[in-house]
Amino acid sequence: MKNLFIPTLLAGLMASTAVFALPAAIKDKGEISAAIVPNYPPMDFKDPATNKLTGFDFDLGNALAERLGVKIKWQETGFEQMLSGLTTKRVDIVLSGMSDTAERQKSVTFIDYFTSGPQLYTLAKREEIKELTDLCGKKVGTSRRTTWPSEITAWSKEHCEAAGKPGIVVIGTEGSADARAQLQQNRLDAAMQGSETIPYLMSLDKGKYKPVGLAISKQFTGLGIEKSNTELVTAISETLQAMIDDGTYGKILKKWDLEQGAVEKITINAGQ
Repeated sequence: MKNLFIPTLLAGLMASTAVFALPAAIKDKGEISAAIVPNYPPMDFKDPATNKLTGFDFDLGNALAERLGVKIKWQETGFEQMLSGLTTKRVDIVLSGMSDTAERQKSVTFIDYFTSGPQLYTLAKREEIKELTDLCGKKVGTSRRTTWPSEITAWSKEHCEAAGKPGIVVIGTEGSADARAQLQQNRLDAAMQGSETIPYLMSLDKGKYKPVGLAISKQFTGLGIEKSNTELVTAISETLQAMIDDGTYGKILKKWDLEQGAVEKITINAGQ
């Protein structure tokens, strides 16, 4: 029994402390730079009490860097600058709740570490809106920077117009906060956010919002790396898989009540 137990124990310890080879440039400077847009709780945001970065991605990035044996340098940026920051090598990674899409894969490699989906919600007082088809002919807002406007349009054609109902009127907004503000001002009938954010939103303003149906599609959230940096892709993907296997990843998900978005296996460019 002892001969079997000791190797098994050692293997577990080695797996939990494994360090995968980083590119020399990152290893030499002792830090990895990460772009983040802290406006998407609970994935990425600033604690209102301290104005400091927090959220699932922040915790995951810190744990990842520690496992890799380097510090992480968070660089707050605008959404439009995240991918260009990779291609111009201003940052090493993007870790900010970004959806992995085929279009973005043209310039970036995505390590997929989370799943979510675009979900509609409205004000709780809108008793006439109970299911998704109740939004046919109504105004729905969502960030124009995402793929969601086109997804809402496609869903509307299939479920509203094909049934002889008026289509959803899609309103592009400056972001989720703008859509939510317009919803509160009754300029919109509903808005769309990632399914991972709606429970958090509802917990902040109890009784104010309600989800409408389920997410209309499934999306992978990816950690972005410049396409030619294959060594970094390997190091991070293998480290994240080790964090899944030893339970570190699951503990961070549980902290933010995001277990529903967990992946069991890290994939590369799985988004469509």
